[in-house]
Amino acid sequence: MNYSIIIPAYNEEAYIALTLQSLVSQTLLPKKVVVVNDNSTDATAQIVLAFAKENPFITLVNKTSQTIHMPGSKVIQAFHKGFETIDDNYDVIVKLDGDLIIPNHYFETIATIFKNDPKVGMAGGFAYVEKNGEWILENLTDKDHIRGAFKAYRKSCFLQIGNLKPAMGWDTVDELLAKFNGWKVVTDASLIIKHLKPTGANYNKAARYKQGESFYTLGYGFFITLISSAKLAMMKKKPFLFFDYIKGFWNAKKAKTPLLVTPEQAKFIKNYRLMKMKEKLFG
Repeated sequence: MNYSIIIPAYNEEAYIALTLQSLVSQTLLPKKVVVVNDNSTDATAQIVLAFAKENPFITLVNKTSQTIHMPGSKVIQAFHKGFETIDDNYDVIVKLDGDLIIPNHYFETIATIFKNDPKVGMAGGFAYVEKNGEWILENLTDKDHIRGAFKAYRKSCFLQIGNLKPAMGWDTVDELLAKFNGWKVVTDASLIIKHLKPTGANYNKAARYKQGESFYTLGYGFFITLISSAKLAMMKKKPFLFFDYIKGFWNAKKAKTPLLVTPEQAKFIKNYRLMKMKEKLFG
């Protein structure tokens, strides 16, 4: 399996060496690792260049953008910049964050998942965070969802969904569009990824409305947004986020923000979400 990795990175000097070390230690090495240094003001670039000197498959791309760290758009614009630099000869494309420690057998296992079932379009493991000296599951999503921090896409699936959307909710819409096109999304609980920095640690206050906006742009509608907002706020153990999410939804609706999906896809997504809710309620 030829796989290429793109890592959008902003001020990751504390973690990027650990991430790159875990990649050069893989039992199945990547064809290429592109780190997109997105306007960092620390030593991120120098650390990447040191690794690139010893490992020719690692390259650095510099990108200048706004320093404000908003979820979704900034990171995917950086991903697109990196994607422009890789050739077409890959079987799997991986979007990775620069604050992870990947187990050595990770991509060998991912390759096996793709090889064993040609209908698997996306695959990934689970994020764990350190708490009181122990690594515990960062339980922010359902078990059938792959976190945006580490997503591996089969090439044909990636091209069919039209690359990644530069907006909050990109790592949900990609899976929904994959399922809309008949692909499977597979998670493997044996693949434990150490997430070194808490999710959203660098987001500013304006970012809290973006989640509700993403529910709107995914075509959820108000009822599904209510349920999803309540669930996510409780999973994050911050109940008042519910009101921010709802406000974000209404702000997007009032502004007539364009959807990330077509009307046909939005209908599929609503039906799929309702089906999943019924499954959880009634088993």
